[in-house]
Amino acid sequence: MATATKLTRWNALIEQLNRARRISDELFGILHPHALYQRPIAERHRIVFYIGHLEAFDWNLFLGERPLRLKPFDSAYDRLFAFGIDPLDGGLPNDQPDDWPALEKIYEYRQEVRSRLDEFLNSGESDESQGKAEENSLSILLHTAIEHRLMHAETLAYMFHRLPFDCKILQRQPDWGGPEARPQAIEIPSGSATLGLRRAGEDAFGWDNEFEAYRVNVPSFRIGQYMVTNAAYLQFVLDGGYRESRFWTPPDWAWITEKRIGHPAFWIEDGNSWCYRGMFEPIAPPLDWPVYVSHAEASAYARWAGKDLPTEAQWHRAAYGEPGGSERAYPWGNDQRFEGKGNFDFARWDAAPVQSAVNNVSAFGVVGMLGNGWEWTSNEFAPFAGFQPFSFYPGYSANFFDGKHCVMKGGSSRTAAALLRPSFRNWFQPHYQYVYAGFRCVSNEN
Repeated sequence: MATATKLTRWNALIEQLNRARRISDELFGILHPHALYQRPIAERHRIVFYIGHLEAFDWNLFLGERPLRLKPFDSAYDRLFAFGIDPLDGGLPNDQPDDWPALEKIYEYRQEVRSRLDEFLNSGESDESQGKAEENSLSILLHTAIEHRLMHAETLAYMFHRLPFDCKILQRQPDWGGPEARPQAIEIPSGSATLGLRRAGEDAFGWDNEFEAYRVNVPSFRIGQYMVTNAAYLQFVLDGGYRESRFWTPPDWAWITEKRIGHPAFWIEDGNSWCYRGMFEPIAPPLDWPVYVSHAEASAYARWAGKDLPTEAQWHRAAYGEPGGSERAYPWGNDQRFEGKGNFDFARWDAAPVQSAVNNVSAFGVVGMLGNGWEWTSNEFAPFAGFQPFSFYPGYSANFFDGKHCVMKGGSSRTAAALLRPSFRNWFQPHYQYVYAGFRCVSNEN
């Protein structure tokens, strides 16, 4: 029976991999072919890199752990497409389109990788199908491959957002609305928050930075019922927020003055007015959508408002805590059905009104804490006690424990449902403006 159960789980993972592949393939399909060699964000690779990278990552991952069962067939492409770039890591890539292989060659590589991996994963010779277990089991590797691909599906979406509109093929998306937003601060009583995952006793996959679980006491505080909207942020802009150094840390002030930044990257200045950079066309400013900004901009707004960004523990307490002291699996409760709960899992190409998540409300009444935009916290990305890097991917988290990255929680419209677990942590550098990331403010009562 145990072996049959493992086989069922294994087959479910294979289907998840196939779904993730379909998502990434369809994503590249929204671009006209000439756009694939463009670099819409200076700190990132050209788009064409990622067509090969998603497959090279999977191949290198399994090849490194099962070298006797898988044989290299194109080591040059394995190396070429192996590694991405950390945004703002001190240098910008300077390659040219002609430096990259032709699309047909990359597609041939992609297909060969998939054929060889699929033959291996479906061969019935895997550790999982035979009911065996290892520290670096194939199920762990497969989870890693699936979530890596899904995370890149989001990265690619915000990259595509920066492309000229004529590079993209218009895609329809549902209109979302909701009751009028009347923002208020929600009081969160003191209590505890459980951050991270336990290594033992949980079947759920987690990345290395999600371990080891621990509880932290959180004093009472107040948090915004909704994410900060474009309308609210506009008041900060009109009040001269980008011209007042007192709202910014010295490094952040140096950044906005050197780069001449005066508004969010998703806003387009049009004379004396604004329009908004939607995925497929410019639109009138969506005042009730969450504003997408960098950590530096979010922090400056919070100072202007006389408040703070929430800590990781505060955010978790507001999202998952209950007045009696227990915790929920999701802000809305323990129901694992995601449909109709929020703007996530590729529901839309853009944000939605902050008040539209009527079925995504925490026990304390905080709205929309999963989806519609990642939410910045005040925490630097750092390891939990007991952190152990993945032996098969040692640099995934450890390379970014450098005091230069900040934790985000929640998820966006392009975040896969698999990544909406409470322990999942995202992170970026504070001056990176392009992510689907917003924020809400807190005021501490003690």
